[in-house]
Parts: sequence; structure tokens; C-alpha cells
Amino acid sequence: MELIVYGIKSCDTIKKTLTWLEKKKIPYTFHDYKKEGITETKLKNWTKQIGWEPLVNKKGTTWKNLPEATQKKVTNEKAAIAVMKDATSMIKRPVIEADGKVLTLGFDEAVYKELFNK
Repeated sequence: MELIVYGIKSCDTIKKTLTWLEKKKIPYTFHDYKKEGITETKLKNWTKQIGWEPLVNKKGTTWKNLPEATQKKVTNEKAAIAVMKDATSMIKRPVIEADGKVLTLGFDEAVYKELFNK
């Protein structure tokens, strides 16, 4: 099982996640979507698995700094994907997947312990 952690290197939640994985000696690949981008196909895959609403971080600065008109357009999967593709910082972090399947979204140590048997 190849574990991929998606996020932004400078994010505190990502730092906490990567530190946790490293302490538990869980191998992973990190994908920084701020530097490497994220494909529409990947976003569609995620939204099919967990829905688009959980992926949109409406509590973050990126969302709050979007024009109100843009925010109001984010009412469906297609609109959400378009905005997340352009403003990757708006995607809730981290998205952790293995073999194309989303395992978890965000940092929750209890979920991680159960998921990784650690």
C-alpha cells in the first residue's frame, strides 16, 4: 500500500501529520499541491469518494479572501472543483490516500491510530 499525503508543506496541520507518520515509521510520499498542483481528475476522484463539501475548507484564510461572488458560486461539485484547482490552499488538509482511495481527511490522531494500527 503506497500512502500519499496531499497538502501544503508550510501548513501546521501537515507538519503535525508528517511528524506523526515519521514517529510511527509509516512510509509515505508527500504531494505539495501548492508546488505540484492538483489535477481535476484527482479532485473528481476525491469528491466521488467523500463529497465536495468536506474538501472545501471554509474556515481558512484562502476561502475568506475569495471574492464573495466566487464563494456564492461554490454550490456544487463542478464549481467547487474549479475553485479548488485554482486555489489549492482552499483544500482541507491533509488528504491521505492509498491506492487511489481516500483514507482520511484532516488530522485526527485517534483515526490515525486506528487506521495505521499504531
